Amino acid sequence: MGTKLNLMETVNIQYKFTLPDQSSEVFDLQFDAKELVLINNMPSILPSWTDLYYYQCPNCVIDPERYNYCPLSANLVSIVRRFKGLLSFDKVTIDVSTNERIVSQKTTIQRGISSLMGLIIATSGCPHTSFFRPMARFHLPLSSKEETIYRATSMYLLAQYFLNKEKKQADLELEGLKAIYENAQIVNTSIAERLRAASDTDSSVNAITLLDMYAQSLPFAISDSLENIKYLFAPFLKSED
Repeated sequence: MGTKLNLMETVNIQYKFTLPDQSSEVFDLQFDAKELVLINNMPSILPSWTDLYYYQCPNCVIDPERYNYCPLSANLVSIVRRFKGLLSFDKVTIDVSTNERIVSQKTTIQRGISSLMGLIIATSGCPHTSFFRPMARFHLPLSSKEETIYRATSMYLLAQYFLNKEKKQADLELEGLKAIYENAQIVNTSIAERLRAASDTDSSVNAITLLDMYAQSLPFAISDSLENIKYLFAPFLKSED
């Protein structure tokens, strides 16, 4: 039998949704602090739409000998079940609590679910989304597209620093980050098909679509839009006298 993780070995993040009828849905997420993988988040009985071969991602690399279900989909089950009946633009209040701070915002249900899904997807165990675990560890709830682009590129370049320290080839052109997001787009498309089959309303599907918009925009931003924030780094770019 495995040993139970105690609080010192976990990272805990809570999402609380206050719904239009003033009821609430609370998601207490717990992550292995070392691996940054979600724990205790899957139901004991999984619905058919989580089956590994159901709308399986064409780039899937999961070993069917190890899993007969999609770990990413399995970790989304509670979201789909608990937000059935809500529409994308229903207004909710979201409070996100981490060890460091509490973030509160009134927004649409799709934006709140999208933020929650982004955190879950990064830590679900899907090999294609595992690259986003550093961002999950330093989670910024309800981040804008600009914030996401800044954080993703910063995360990737820090990874290149660690590669360089290990005498491995570093990618300063961000080509690898483009590839990561291209794979993420494929995953998002397949997950959206699963969610369409799972839900009778559009809130969960549109939430994953919103995430995919970020995934689609980032490769373009690498090629073009990052230049728009170059001015912020002027102190670093000054020539030495």
